[in-house]
Amino acid sequence: ACLSAPLYAKWAGVDPFASTLDAVVQIDGADVPVMEQSTEGLGLGYTPLGPTWRLGNYFLGADSQGRDVMARMLYGGLSSLLISGAATIFTLILGTAAGLIAGYFGGVTDTVLSRFLDILWAFPIYLLAISLSIVTIAHGITIGPIQIESGSLWLPVIIIGIVYVPYVARPIRGQVLALRKSEFVLAAINLGVPGWRILWRDILPNVTTTLIVFVPLMMALNMLTESALSFLSIGVQPPAASWGTIIQDGQALLYTRPLVALVPGLAIAVSVMALNVFGDGLRDALDPRSKVRLGRD
Repeated sequence: ACLSAPLYAKWAGVDPFASTLDAVVQIDGADVPVMEQSTEGLGLGYTPLGPTWRLGNYFLGADSQGRDVMARMLYGGLSSLLISGAATIFTLILGTAAGLIAGYFGGVTDTVLSRFLDILWAFPIYLLAISLSIVTIAHGITIGPIQIESGSLWLPVIIIGIVYVPYVARPIRGQVLALRKSEFVLAAINLGVPGWRILWRDILPNVTTTLIVFVPLMMALNMLTESALSFLSIGVQPPAASWGTIIQDGQALLYTRPLVALVPGLAIAVSVMALNVFGDGLRDALDPRSKVRLGRD
């Protein structure tokens, strides 16, 4: 559904990123302002339009800037899914590379990589992600010729991808240590096959199942982290939308328009639950022994 965000916005004739405080919509033939003057207190404030329950016509109402919440929900979901998916790929690439190299070559290489992963592991995930975001949010990241500007969606992708590397690297390293002693790997070493070729052709295919199982589980974790960073204004930057930023926008409207904050929160909960259930099912399908262990417990 989130992939249809541009089509929905075009069909509804709304701009989910532009403030429309003076907009007027037609409901049952009557012109209704998107921002209604508040009747509470001195009446100096404005209350956004509530849900109309009509697709294409402020179905979930408006936010504090007069923007269509439904359109922003779709765009926000698209941003959250893209960021969590890209961060998952980034994490898997870095984590797999670190795990393969540390587990296969051992010695000083293993010690250095393991200590670095231990340092990352020692920090609470959200604290590390928040710290990196605060440092990079103002000026972006520059790595040689590559420059990622502040406000780019690639910024949270890289930050989230880095903080979860130990979660992938450590189990992959453990599997590689076991495979390193297997007969087919020892035979390849004795035949003089280069290490990189053994890693690519013999060891990597044997850890692929673990990596596949990691995908939905890591996406769920990354989605939660991205939403938390965006809620704190150090993730996706306005006027771009994410479920976390929509919840932040809806904070001040909890008493008058609670759906602005509740709907994206529910979307995050359902998405994370679905990804976890899918990950558990994928693990059971690819590793039948896990069913046996659970049944005996």
